[in-house]
Amino acid sequence: MNTEKARFNMIEQQIRPWNVLDPSVLALLAVVKREDFVPQAYKDLAFADIEIPLGTRENTSQTMLAPKVEARMLQELAIRNTDKVLEIGTGSGYMAALLAAKAEYVYSIEIEPGLAEVARKNLEHAGVANVSVETGNAARGWTKDAPYDAIVLSGSTPALPDTLLNQLKIGGRLVAVVGEAPVMQLQLVTRTDENAFNTTNIFETVVAPLAHVKPANRFVF
Repeated sequence: MNTEKARFNMIEQQIRPWNVLDPSVLALLAVVKREDFVPQAYKDLAFADIEIPLGTRENTSQTMLAPKVEARMLQELAIRNTDKVLEIGTGSGYMAALLAAKAEYVYSIEIEPGLAEVARKNLEHAGVANVSVETGNAARGWTKDAPYDAIVLSGSTPALPDTLLNQLKIGGRLVAVVGEAPVMQLQLVTRTDENAFNTTNIFETVVAPLAHVKPANRFVF
């Protein structure tokens, strides 16, 4: 495989058509080596328009998001170099590396210890120093380092809990895929005041859920 050609095609054929036009995001995708964060068994699929399996825990498959979804999330967050960012679901560390290139610091939380260790090694190999990877369940937030300028969920969730939204600073942004298959939306949530949030639906998609996220309550007749 011609790696650089495949990377170029990923950006031009998958990512630009999804309205990812921010030059800083496109430039970042060209220099952060996605293939270095993909499991060895899937190296040939590093630039494919698919979710890549990272391992399983209690029959819940954890995946690396498709490149166009990661890129659109990054663009919508509009990360600044003074931002403190929370990432929920480290996975292989690739999204953390992208975030870290734009932010002051990234706190990334991974529920699976083995995967957290893989991510630490990947980030160290890539020379990324402004990310800490901790093990835990942050589906409802991570109070230790709150509040945050930006929050990103690297897996879907049926709903966004108030405990998580309240960890945003005023003016802070959150991106997440919200809903349950087959109806999910990538949402951008901005905290506009102490008790006010603005939510924008970006596009419809379906992605794998975060590990250990509880399903939404359902009506029973």
